[in-house]
Amino acid sequence: SSGITAEYGDKYQAKLSGIFPSLTITVASKADAKYPICGASSICAKVVRDRCIERWANPETGLDITECGSGYPGDPKTKDWLRRNIDPVFGFPQFVRFSWSTADNLMVKECVGVRWDDEEEEEENVPKINSFFKSIQKESNISRHRFYNEIGVKSRSVL
Repeated sequence: SSGITAEYGDKYQAKLSGIFPSLTITVASKADAKYPICGASSICAKVVRDRCIERWANPETGLDITECGSGYPGDPKTKDWLRRNIDPVFGFPQFVRFSWSTADNLMVKECVGVRWDDEEEEEENVPKINSFFKSIQKESNISRHRFYNEIGVKSRSVL
């Protein structure tokens, strides 16, 4: 979203430039409208996404993902699909990216709140437990969502 780009654009640009030092990186709001290559890649990504969804053998029975809309937050069809498929206790089916702010906001509004017994109020000047562990850069072995594994989508870290 343009708000995120405006707020973090320089940070993302610096990070990407560090990862791909041989490339000239530009992070810009509304890049798909300003740069033809971004607009073209956006269209290609949408076509690929739609085809993947059409062909995916969704393991959750009774869930019609063909009517989920474009996946964009402004799409009324997407918002309607999200509202119809939210569970007040469990949230969304695994098909939905829970970290997506549109889904997260709807969960906060529509789902039962949870407070874990071991949650404590944060005290000032008290370090979080994870601050005691050093981050080690290594090749990622993060388990990807089954959707991406089943359709054969691979991550690319080098262009």
